[in-house]
Amino acid sequence: MSALVIVDLSPINKELLSDYSRQAVETLSSFGGEFIAKGMTESLHGEVQFKMKAVIQFPDNESARNWYQSEAYQKLIPIREKGMQSQFHLISA
Repeated sequence: MSALVIVDLSPINKELLSDYSRQAVETLSSFGGEFIAKGMTESLHGEVQFKMKAVIQFPDNESARNWYQSEAYQKLIPIREKGMQSQFHLISA
């Protein structure tokens, strides 16, 4: 069963966010992950806390968790925290 990582985010520093995004993409392939959508969101109902979303698909929950906990991704978290406010969610698809 595939898994999705849904990232809710609002940019803080666009230059750092761009740097983080470029490096984060490079960490996905060894875990079978790929971006399937990212961009500005439009609320059809309710208050929006974050301006953007990213959706990353993985083969399964274990691959998604292994990616998030990997040394390569964990090294990017300080850049992420300076580049955006965010929440990450794991959903079985």
